[in-house]
Amino acid sequence: MNAIYMLGKTLGQFCFNAFGRLEVIGKESVPPYGPLLVVANHLSFNDPPVLVSSMPRPLSFIGKKELFGNPVGNFLMRSFNVHPYDRSGLGVDATRLALRLLAQDRMVMIFPEGHRSPDHTLQQGMPGAAYIALKSQAPVLPIGITGTEKISAWRMPVPLTKFRVNIGQPFTLPNVEGTPSKEVLDNMRDTVMSRIAALLPPAYRGVYPLITPGQAQRASRQAGAASGG
Repeated sequence: MNAIYMLGKTLGQFCFNAFGRLEVIGKESVPPYGPLLVVANHLSFNDPPVLVSSMPRPLSFIGKKELFGNPVGNFLMRSFNVHPYDRSGLGVDATRLALRLLAQDRMVMIFPEGHRSPDHTLQQGMPGAAYIALKSQAPVLPIGITGTEKISAWRMPVPLTKFRVNIGQPFTLPNVEGTPSKEVLDNMRDTVMSRIAALLPPAYRGVYPLITPGQAQRASRQAGAASGG
């Protein structure tokens, strides 16, 4: 963990607790080493700094190359383990980059929705995270985030709010030989999203409303059956 990352993590912890209360649940579920694909809902531009402040291991992010367009941006992005990808490649470049980072035993952060939620509820997931999890066979760590949507770019939350990072148990998707079919990939995607939804209050679950931890586990077993695993 480099000095800039550590300073940013410490500053983030101070700020989120000074202007509210940062509650991290399940930190003991984070494996101390090895590859890990971290997946979470995406409420706000504050989600990455909240996660950096919450995780016991340094996170690696994947960001569009435009963020690296000037010396200051390039320095900050690289200091916080953001790796550039080319958006013109329909996600291929980002997928290859994520697989390469996981092969280096990194802890890679991905928001499966692909964008911030416009209404702060869980949107239908994109297949990219599930594909990366299948191809890498890296453990997947689901996280549910709440409270970050209450921070405005123009003012701090009033009254002071609670930011909650709810960390679930890591799981691995069943191994699939060859290229997964669309049906299998959709099942795996729903498994990943169900695990995230199970860590969120009902009001945040969006298109995944009827989710309990037991239902998430059943979804994982059904995905394995569909893959033949």
